[in-house]
This record gives sequence, structure tokens and C-alpha cells, in this order.
Amino acid sequence: MGRPTPTDGFSAGLCAGRVVAVTGAGRGLGRAHALAFAAEGARVVVNDLGVRPDGTPAESAGGPADEVAAEIRAAGGEAVTHGGDIATPTGAASLIATALGTYGRLDTLVNNAGFVRDRMLVNLTEDEWDAVLRVHLTGHFLPLQHAAAHWRAEAKAGRPPRARVINTSSGAGLLGSVGQANYSAAKAGILGLTLVAAAELGRYGIQVNAIAPAARTRMTERTFAETMAAPTDGTFDAMAPENVSPLVVWLGSTASEGVTGRVFATEGGRITVMEGWHPGPTADKQSRWTPTEAGKAARSLLAEAATPEPVYGAS
Repeated sequence: MGRPTPTDGFSAGLCAGRVVAVTGAGRGLGRAHALAFAAEGARVVVNDLGVRPDGTPAESAGGPADEVAAEIRAAGGEAVTHGGDIATPTGAASLIATALGTYGRLDTLVNNAGFVRDRMLVNLTEDEWDAVLRVHLTGHFLPLQHAAAHWRAEAKAGRPPRARVINTSSGAGLLGSVGQANYSAAKAGILGLTLVAAAELGRYGIQVNAIAPAARTRMTERTFAETMAAPTDGTFDAMAPENVSPLVVWLGSTASEGVTGRVFATEGGRITVMEGWHPGPTADKQSRWTPTEAGKAARSLLAEAATPEPVYGAS
């Protein structure tokens, strides 16, 4: 069966009947995700604060979310907006309440909201550190916690959900990125959160995965302007955010049954399953090392180990 078209009211599709909440859905990846879910039959809660790329208030808040929801409805889908700050307990709780109050259920949560405040480590202020960790890491944790509490209650009431959570990390979280210590730390933290959530919540019918996308957004089009630029010759636009959304939609559907605790890198037409930390070369003395002995052993092990991938932006 082909992808639903606006003329059939999105009544069919991979996510028909499901309710999906997407944070940061006013622009970029979030917008692409919201539209892709709607095109596959989902009813969508479109969350966005309408802030600037660095998280500071825009001249008119809420506009982007309204535009995306209107676009979905104009094409025959169903959508509602949510303008709360999901990095606060009240805002996160109201996101889940909006889905339940409007549609009577929540099936999928896509944590996507974020902004950047890039600076070299020695110049990074505590406020810039806190702000980025707050929106990315706390902004993942709180919606996930409130959604999980709802789904756990459903499971305990004899209504086990087929719930899905898709978190958004980054290559910066996997490898690091020069000038983005706060962003890299937050995105790495999201990977750890994903693994723990998948392990804890599986018993309630909740699957939790993460993506590490490379795409053109307000956060990347200036930092990596040359790499992210759209082609002008009509060739495939590898950095279009819409390229990432098909995997996100699949992960958010019941078709992804059994897939949890995984991290997928996505870029253009490429999907990669990322394999995290695992033991490499090992030496065991069976007793305590001296510092000199430990150093000699470490040097020997490093000679056997694979060369690590370089940090983004490293010369």
C-alpha cells in the first residue's frame, strides 16, 4: 500500500489511530517528523515554544507550532498545538495532558526540542552550560517520565500499551564536537537515558530508542553551513530533515515491535545501527598495579586498540 495522500484524510497508514507528541515540532526535524507522522495516519500534538536558535524568546511565540498544525489539518489530518516548556515539570505534564485531553490517548513521544549556545570550553559560561543541558537533557527526561507514568498506569490497569519513545541525540553526543562541550555532553546524556529507560520500561510495553541525525536545521545550517547547504543542481538533498523522519515514524509505530534500547545514526539515505562502548584489549595482573606498571600496561593495550573516531571539528 502506498503512502496516504491528503485526499484520503490520512485514514490509513503505518500509524493510523495512534497519537504522537513531538517536541520542538515547529521547524526543522520536528516539523518534518510531525508531518510524516500525520501522513501515516497519526494524530499529532505539535509542541514548540517558537524561540530563536539559541533559545531566547522570539518576537512572536507559538507561531511555528500553529503553522505546522494548520498544515496538517489543511491536508486532512488531525493536530493540536502545545506551547508549554517541556523542560519544566508543569510543561512536560501538560504535554501529556494535552494528548490525553484532546485525543484520549498517547502512543508515541518524540523528544526533539533543543537549541545551541556554542562556545569554546574555556569561554563557556555556566549559564550557557546549564541552558543547553536543561533544554536537551531535562527536556528529554521530563516528558519521558510523565509519559512513562501514564503508560505504566495503563499497564497496571490491564491495558498494556504499545508505546514508543524516540529520543534525539547527535553525532556530537557519540563523538564530541569542538566548540560544543555543553551540547555534546547533553546529547551523550540522552544516550544513557535511552538505555536506562529501555531497560526499566520494557515490562510495561514501552520501547525507547534514540536517533543521531545529520540534517539541515537552524542549529546546523550556520555551524556547518557548507556541509548543510541544499544542492542547486536538482540532485538528492542529503541534508533535508525529511530524510530522517521515515525511520522515526517506523520506530514510533507498532511495526517496530521488539526494537528497543538502540541508537540509529541517520543521514540522507543512510541508516546505521550504532554500537556503543564495549570491552577492547584488556590486561589483568590479578593484583594491584604500581603507577609505572599501570602506565606500561595502558601503553601496550592502546597499541592493540582501534583508533577512535575523531571529534567533529578536530584538526
